[in-house]
Amino acid sequence: MVLTNPVLNVMFCIQVKEILTIFHSGCIFSFICLNLTSANRTTLIMINNFNPYSITNLTEPFFELSPDLLCIAGFDGYFKRINPAVSKTLGYSMAELYARPINDFVYNDDKDLTCKVREQLTQDKPLFNFENRYLTKNGGIVWLSWTSLPVSDEKLVFAIAKNITHKKKLEEDRNRVFSNLSKINCNLKQLTYLASHDLRAPVKNLLVLFDMLNTSKIEDSETLEFIDVLKLTTETLNDTLDKYLNLLTKKDELHTMTEEINLIESLNIVLQSINSLVYNSRATFEIDFSELEIIRFNKVQIESIFLNLITNAIKYARPDRFPVVSIRSEKVNGVSRLIIKDNGLGFDMDKVKDKIFRLHEKFHNHSDSRGIGLYLVYNYITNSGGQIDVESKINEGTKFTISFKE
Repeated sequence: MVLTNPVLNVMFCIQVKEILTIFHSGCIFSFICLNLTSANRTTLIMINNFNPYSITNLTEPFFELSPDLLCIAGFDGYFKRINPAVSKTLGYSMAELYARPINDFVYNDDKDLTCKVREQLTQDKPLFNFENRYLTKNGGIVWLSWTSLPVSDEKLVFAIAKNITHKKKLEEDRNRVFSNLSKINCNLKQLTYLASHDLRAPVKNLLVLFDMLNTSKIEDSETLEFIDVLKLTTETLNDTLDKYLNLLTKKDELHTMTEEINLIESLNIVLQSINSLVYNSRATFEIDFSELEIIRFNKVQIESIFLNLITNAIKYARPDRFPVVSIRSEKVNGVSRLIIKDNGLGFDMDKVKDKIFRLHEKFHNHSDSRGIGLYLVYNYITNSGGQIDVESKINEGTKFTISFKE
């Protein structure tokens, strides 16, 4: 807009920056923020007792060009003034929007709630961030978020709405993904429960057979040793299954099930359960828990971490050397750490660094590889707020550094 001062004969180019409207004592006070290019400053003009039916030429561009939906509605439920954004969003002409009650355009399921809210406006109660749906002329649904201020003396409501349809669509997509993940997670838990439960029967039968076995008639010492190993392994398997079943039963409390754990005791339990594997592989262990003997964690999970990383070190050992597994603990800057390192095949970090902890990812051709162990280890650590880092080189081995959350 261009104005000329007849006294100074100076022309000003005015740009409307913002219109601020304040309702007080039944009057509308409008503050119009203007940019005066000749003075290079912002000027605030106040218009007292602004008549809502009369939009001046100065405010018209703001009303007409706003991308938000601006409207003035009467207490009778009809639009009194709307900007083009309302017509564009809903697909109706201005004449159609003025001719019918506002509630005719509201989505049927939201009409009752919208009527109740509009009733509050007529009682001089402002409305903030009210969301409802409108039906467009072509049958589509539009979500709008309203802020409305009533002026009781004039029996009018001044309102502004934002189109939040895209936001609602994203929320629906997110909720659908969460719902699917919850179902998958539930199914996996049920499958684990079923597998653990069904495995208990044959394990229990084995334990009964061992108890019934009369070893006094067996003279061969090697056979007796094998029987002892089999019995011990079966008992360990039975204890592990019992622990898993207990965890599944209390799955919702898993995050609170932490305790003080002696690392050497937990490690010995694991080594005892895989003593045949360790013996046959001729693996040696370098263990040092002198700096940190106790950590606070979930007992079953720390044993699973030991089990998976040790069996991986043995499984993926180099064919030209026996596996050597180094296990030590430390405390650095108040953070408890567990470091497990091997001298195995290793892998190219540049190629697999983003895949290491994914489910069913395999990096070596081994018949017993399932791509589950590292996935479990990663989730045990990260779900508890900890961190796991990996260093590896081909034919030089792999090093896992686990940092526990205090």
